[in-house]
Order: sequence, then C-alpha cells, then structure tokens
Amino acid sequence: MSWLEIHRGDAPLVVAFPHTGTELPPELADAFVSPWLARKDADWWVDRLYGFARELGATTVRTRLSRSVIDCNRDPSGMSLYPGQTTTGLCPTETFDGEPLYPGETPDQAEIDRRRAAYFDPYHAALDAELYQLREANPRVVLYDAHSIRSHVPRLFDGELPQFNIGTNGGQTCDPALTEAVTAICAASGMSHVLDGRFRGGWTTRHYGRPADGIHAIQMELAMRGYLTEPERPGLDNWPTPPDPDPAILPTLRCVLDACLAFAKDPQ
Repeated sequence: MSWLEIHRGDAPLVVAFPHTGTELPPELADAFVSPWLARKDADWWVDRLYGFARELGATTVRTRLSRSVIDCNRDPSGMSLYPGQTTTGLCPTETFDGEPLYPGETPDQAEIDRRRAAYFDPYHAALDAELYQLREANPRVVLYDAHSIRSHVPRLFDGELPQFNIGTNGGQTCDPALTEAVTAICAASGMSHVLDGRFRGGWTTRHYGRPADGIHAIQMELAMRGYLTEPERPGLDNWPTPPDPDPAILPTLRCVLDACLAFAKDPQ
C-alpha cells in the first residue's frame, strides 16, 4: 500500500501520524470542490517536526492520504468523540471553517464503507500490529498520537488554543505518571498548555490506550503557531506556510518523547 508509511524501530514507543497526509486517490481526484480545500486542514509538517523520533528508535505509522478522504482518528461507527461540539466525521463533508468539501452530493454510506475498508482498516491493522509486536517484547509501550491545528478556529473553539494540548481522555488512556511527566515538561517550557481541554484524545488514543494491558496512549495537539507563521485568513495564495527551520517548541517535543521512552522502559 503506497499510501501507508511505516518505519519500524525497536524502542517501546510508537508515534502515529493520522492527519499529515495530503494525497488524494485517483478515483477521488475530481470529487472535491478543489484539491487545496481537500488538503486545507492537514496537520501540516508534523511528521517532519517529529523527524527526530526515528533517531530515538521509535516506530512511526503514517498515512499519506488527506484526512478529507478518510479520517483515521474518528470513531468508525460514526459516533461523535465530542458530543455537543462541532467536529468532523469519518469522511468529512466540510472543512474546519465550515466550507463544503463537495460540489454536490456527499459520500453515501456505501462510499463511506468502501473508504473505511480500503484505508481506515488497513491503517489501524498496521498500527495494531506494531503495538502488539512491541508489547510482546516489552512490559509497557507508549503510543504517542501526533497532531496540530491552527491556533484560531472559531467554529471549533473560542479564542486562542494553548500551545500544547495533551489528551488522555480524562486519565483513562495512560498511567498518571506518564501524564504528569509530559505535563510538567510542557509547563516548564513557559508556553501555554492544557490537559484534557478541547482535545481530550481522538479515537486512536481512546481505542488503544489500555494501561492495564501495558499500552499507554497519549495525544499531543500542537497549536501551529509554534512551528510556522499562521496567516489571519488561510487562503489558496498563503496556506500552508513553510515550517520554521528551528522552531522554539522543538526542544520541548524532544523532552516529551524522551519522557515517553523513559516511562516505557521503567520496570516499575
């Protein structure tokens, strides 16, 4: 599967990238209002930002497909992860800003099922296999789900998003020691952070996070201002902007992944 990118490491850490892809399958190339709109809400450059993870021995799992094709971090049943709040579905029909992604009819249930079988299921089968293999060899494994979003998206949240948004679904998806370590590092950065705020962890974190079974999942949603310049109004002529070659948040992210590894390797 050319759209699925796996780099296998031997450390008890898996870093997942469900939203950094921008590719559109040939059969859907003309389905959207525009290719730019179909790629607008990508977690731009996040896989590059965490490029150092491989140096730590981490396994990385990434889909190259745009989240507009299939969102690999949504509940496949179609249930909302954030009841009562605006969000997008398994096969989004609009952007974060409410712009229609399709010029006419949106995907029906048969098309949603087709995309799930073709893309969602293989992505998670691969992620599950990597976690299982590492768990067989280690008493604990950490799954770090890496994300980012623009700092201001009024339709999704009020005001400016904190720089570091840590998600554990209210402490259910990982041991408190891991949560405390990651939160302390973000606090020490001097930049804003929040634990289980607007982003409590998506389907990936909630589905795989089973502390009692030795799999500890944590999500990090970054405000994009930490590693690129955000235009006031993203448009075809100014979005995405290139990433900062030396972003101020990078040392913090390195410390966060170091902490995840230290936790996973701690025999206690």
